Amino acid sequence: MSERSETLADDPFGGRNPTSHERMTGVPWDASYHNGPAPWDIGQPQPEIARLASEGGFAGAVLDVGCGTGEHSLLAAAMGLPVLGVDVAETALAMARKKAVDRGVKAEFAVADALHLERLDRSFRTVLDCALFHTFNADERPEYVASLASVAEQGGTLYVLCFSDEGPGVGPHPVRREELIAAFPPGSGWQIASIKPGRMQTRIHDNGASAWLATIKRI
Repeated sequence: MSERSETLADDPFGGRNPTSHERMTGVPWDASYHNGPAPWDIGQPQPEIARLASEGGFAGAVLDVGCGTGEHSLLAAAMGLPVLGVDVAETALAMARKKAVDRGVKAEFAVADALHLERLDRSFRTVLDCALFHTFNADERPEYVASLASVAEQGGTLYVLCFSDEGPGVGPHPVRREELIAAFPPGSGWQIASIKPGRMQTRIHDNGASAWLATIKRI
């Protein structure tokens, strides 16, 4: 057994502190990809994100935080943009890399903790969070937002697609609009441009779940 394998066997969280969601479930995010597709892995980009891309919402270097099996990273890469997809789930990243090879697109994927993105020592014009924000509790969100700020260029754009507490088909981690606003307060280096209702497709909801799509500027 390799040193890496022994470390994972002893500590399935790879030496990092588990998130609130992982503490609640008792298993690391990587386990979500061991027995078939994860509930949020629909095998294609979320329609809300695909629409953003088609409308020119992506520009410059793109960071896909919590990229999973890479559908949104690959969408940006297919547009000719430099992209880095990061996740703590190494099984998902292996799937993403295989997709990139199979589709003949160039995308970079790496293991990274979303709460410590400063360790990347890079900056991005576009940062995408699809279905990650809502997994963090109120105590984790300030650290997460600061982590995002460490990699977002001045004038850059952050997109957040998360489960909403409004409308039909509420997801398992619903977020109130007020919680989104509170996470990016005035003086934090962020400015919320818009928060719009949308839908997030899953393998559990027949017609998708209620969602918020937030556009947030780094100032």
